[in-house]
Amino acid sequence: MNFILHLGLGSFHRAHQAAYVHQLRQQGDTRWAIAGGNLRPDMADTIAALQAQGGRYTLETVTPRGERSYTRIESIVRVIPHQDDLAPLIAMGADAATRIISFTVTEAGYYLDARNQLDWDSFPDLRADLAAVQAGRAGHTIYGGLVSILRARMQAGAGPVTLMNCDNLRHNGERSRGGLLQFIDALGDAQLLAWVQDNTRSPNAMVDRITPRPTPDVAERVKAATGWDDRAALMGESFIQWVIEDDFIAGRPAWEKVGVEMVASVQAHEEAKIRLLNATHSCIAWAGTLAGYQYIHEGTHDAAIRQMAYDYVTDDAIPVLLPCPIDLAAYRDVVLERFGNPAIADTNQRVAMDAFSKIPGMIAPTIRDKLARGGAFDSVAMLPALFLAYLQRWHAGQIPYAYQDQAMDAAAAHAICDADDPVAAYAVDATLWGEMASNPQLLAALRNAYARVQAFVAGRAALR
Repeated sequence: MNFILHLGLGSFHRAHQAAYVHQLRQQGDTRWAIAGGNLRPDMADTIAALQAQGGRYTLETVTPRGERSYTRIESIVRVIPHQDDLAPLIAMGADAATRIISFTVTEAGYYLDARNQLDWDSFPDLRADLAAVQAGRAGHTIYGGLVSILRARMQAGAGPVTLMNCDNLRHNGERSRGGLLQFIDALGDAQLLAWVQDNTRSPNAMVDRITPRPTPDVAERVKAATGWDDRAALMGESFIQWVIEDDFIAGRPAWEKVGVEMVASVQAHEEAKIRLLNATHSCIAWAGTLAGYQYIHEGTHDAAIRQMAYDYVTDDAIPVLLPCPIDLAAYRDVVLERFGNPAIADTNQRVAMDAFSKIPGMIAPTIRDKLARGGAFDSVAMLPALFLAYLQRWHAGQIPYAYQDQAMDAAAAHAICDADDPVAAYAVDATLWGEMASNPQLLAALRNAYARVQAFVAGRAALR
């Protein structure tokens, strides 16, 4: 049997990649299975439940019309318990039967700056991980973990392996590979650097399925529908998509048989998803929080918020993506239908996080493209303006949930909000805007958009 070793047994992996492999195994192709574990000691209860259940769990899916289906996923055949030295995970990665190492990481978890260089100064945990690996200990960032695994694989003579991203980072294979090679170069391990360059591939991929954090009512519905008291149950929308560049060095499952699009380049799909879906998702989460909503579907059904999202896509995102092989207007409409699904109950808290990575990665590129074309970009400017208003609420302690942002310098964010001119301070932040920081057209657009956001917020306050 061939194995995919997945790093990070979170909800998205179990609702997406593991579901595809399960479908393939259900068709009778059992040549591939998944082994999985975590680099960090998180999700202990879920990992324990998966171990107790032999890796099996129930996936509930729901359509925009509220139709629910239940599938017992059985593609994860080895659940690897966490140890600080990562010994079981490293052993699996160094096994010749492991042909693919996959991972799901947040944008900030790649530690890359606007020039795709490792940002050693901003992330103490990255520096600590380098020191740990230099001292012969296991690393727990994506780079340190991969180095620990790949070094053991090289020493074992276990052969080549594909490194496969399953996340939202743009050009994820190329950029994560660049970060990995920079990390190895900083280690000074020339032998490992040469081995990784010759014996690994890193295809770019685009993934999509809305997967909220599981809540207790999911397990209750699963038990009512199946009779199984499943402690690792989760839910996701019925929609699912996976596009992968067909660049594998050690074989791969026949994913095309279960609806995966194997392509030469993922770029068109990637840009459509990041700009039309991910950026719109954040727009609705920030605006929805400002309006007092808890869930994404509530904001999507709010006419003013939906119009902000629609205008952003229609006025600014679609024009800079044309020509495109995808029907972008139809894609926009499907996205808004998906976001409006009340059965998903996806929270603004989950979607609003990590803006200091999402603005440069998902929103700034559209502004940059509009600037290059010499056109106005009033609609896309609303998205960062919404986040500035959101950030000021956070600064004042008025966000009704914990905001998480791995790339945010909290002191710098508070300083923006404390400035005499917060919009100007926001527009010069290099983390958010890179080379566009201090651009006068950006500042003017943000001022105009922020005034509209303030009017929106005041209108909502008047209704309460």
